[in-house]
Amino acid sequence: MTFDVQKFRKDFPNLSLKVYGKPLVYLDNAATTFKPQCVIDAVSDHYAQGTSNVHRGVHYLSERATIAFEHSRQIVQQFLNAKTTQEIIFTRGATESINLVAQSFGRPSFKAGDEIVISHMEHHSNIVPWQMLCQQTGCILKIAPINEKGELILDEFIRLLTSRTRLVSMVYVSNSLGTVNPINLIIKEAHERGIPVLVDGAQAVAHQAVDVQALDCDFFVFSGHKIFGPTGIGVLYGKQKLLESMPPYQGGGDMIASVSFVKTAYNVLPYKFEAGTPAIAEAIGLGAALNYVQKVGLEFIIDYKKELLAHGTKILSSIPGVRLIGTAPEKAAILSFVLEGIHPHDLGTIVDQEGVAIRTGHHCTQPVMDFFKVPATARASLSFYNTKEELNILAKSIYRAKEIFHA
Repeated sequence: MTFDVQKFRKDFPNLSLKVYGKPLVYLDNAATTFKPQCVIDAVSDHYAQGTSNVHRGVHYLSERATIAFEHSRQIVQQFLNAKTTQEIIFTRGATESINLVAQSFGRPSFKAGDEIVISHMEHHSNIVPWQMLCQQTGCILKIAPINEKGELILDEFIRLLTSRTRLVSMVYVSNSLGTVNPINLIIKEAHERGIPVLVDGAQAVAHQAVDVQALDCDFFVFSGHKIFGPTGIGVLYGKQKLLESMPPYQGGGDMIASVSFVKTAYNVLPYKFEAGTPAIAEAIGLGAALNYVQKVGLEFIIDYKKELLAHGTKILSSIPGVRLIGTAPEKAAILSFVLEGIHPHDLGTIVDQEGVAIRTGHHCTQPVMDFFKVPATARASLSFYNTKEELNILAKSIYRAKEIFHA
C-alpha cells in the first residue's frame, strides 16, 4: 500500500505557509511537530463551548470537561498499553515527568553512595534532574559511553550496573543523533539485577509503537508536542505499585482527599501527582493527537519515515563537505550533520532564506557535541508529512550556502 503523503499534508494548516515568498519546508520536528486541524479544533472547541474546571464541579460544563479530560487519559493508556489509567499521570512534559521521578521516587530513598546510570547521549532533561538529586542526596551519577556511530556501548553499560545502582534512566531515541537504543536489552539487564528503569520516550512515541507492558519499564515519559499535540502537556507512566509508594511531587488542590491544619490525606492515583488545575485543553488536544496517529496508522508512518531517512541520508552524504553525526544502523528519521567551512548557525540562516526550517545548535545535548568534537550541528528531523522533494530542496539550499561561503 502506497502512503499518500499529500492526503495527510492537507490536515496540517502550517504546511501551507510561505517563508520569504517560498513554500515552507519544515524539518524541525524533533523540536516540535505541527498540529493537525483536528487537534486545533479539539482545543478550540473546549475553550469555545466547554470551558470549565474539572473534577470539582457538579454543573454541566464541569462534568463535560471532566469526561473529555479523563477520556484523554484513557486514550493515552491505550496508546501506551498501560494496565490502568491510574498509571497515567499528566504533567507539563517529559522534563517535568523526569523531575517528578527524581524528587518523588529518588530523593526520599536514595542516599550517599547510591548510583544512577544514564548514557552519554542524553538530553539535558535526563541529565540535570539527576545531577540535582546527586547534590541533594550524595548519590553518584554514572555515564554509559557511546561509540563513533553514536551507539550505546552495551557491554560498558552492563559493567556500570552494580549492587549500588538504584536507577537506570535512558533515552529510547536520541534527539540529536537519531540512535534507537536497544531499550528491551537495557531493561532486561537492569531488571536481572533488581534495578528499576525510566525510559525517556520523548522522541520515540512519534517514531515507533510503544508498549510499556511489553517493555516492562518502570517509568516512561513523553511530551505531547512531539507527537502532534499541544505544548504544555506530557505524560508520566509508572507502574502502579511504584507510584503508590511515592510521596506527592507538589501540594495543592485536587491532589488531596482531605485537609486540616493538623494533617492532609492524599488523593488516590493518578490525582495524587496532579496538584492544581491541570492543562485541560492541552490534555484534550493530546487525546485528539493520539487518535489522529492511530487513524493515519503508526505502522504506515514508521515505514514511510524509513523511506525518508534513507533518501535524506543518501543525498546529504553525497554533498561534498557534509559529515553526518550519528550513523547508528538502528536510527530514527533524524539527520544531524556539519558542513565543512560553515558554522551550523550560518548554515541555518542561509537555508531559512530558502524557506527551509532546520534546527542548529547543541540540541540540549552538549555532552554529545563534546564527544564528536563539534560546537553544534545542523539537524533535519522528519515527520510523516515531509516529502522526498522537501529533502531535495534542503540539499539545494545547502549547495546555495556553499556558494555564498565559497565552501
